[in-house]
Amino acid sequence: MTAERTGLRIQEALDRLDALADRGAREAGEQLARDLMEFYHEGLARIVAALPPPALTALLDDPAVAGLLVLHDLHPEDTAARIGRALAALPEPVGLAGFDPATGTARLLRTGGGCGCSEQDIEALLACHAPEVTATVVEREPRLLQIATRPGTPAEAAR
Repeated sequence: MTAERTGLRIQEALDRLDALADRGAREAGEQLARDLMEFYHEGLARIVAALPPPALTALLDDPAVAGLLVLHDLHPEDTAARIGRALAALPEPVGLAGFDPATGTARLLRTGGGCGCSEQDIEALLACHAPEVTATVVEREPRLLQIATRPGTPAEAAR
């Protein structure tokens, strides 16, 4: 099961829990979720502290691991670094032009051909590595048109 699907299933379960008419059941479910989060946080914090830095760095490229560390506020990188890490994993060059933490909007710049991934692919990867990004604006780098004479033309022969 992928991290994205698991995240969706968790959100759906929380939504169903929130819709319960039985207040006691709702509160018990919410407490269970809080206790599980605290339990996992403690275990993950111990694992992160015990890992040698190269091993931890290697794990940060895994979207599921990165998502867990971000969720538990244990990821060693700041938002810009995590966005950069996510974009580096894409099959085409996409750069970060800016991030507005107030709105959660990342301005991205496609510098390649543009056929390697969809905007949904980009957003899914950012959701794991940098969930602070809640909106993206993808721009394309302007391309320069190079005009030159063909070999064998009068301008070329004059040289």
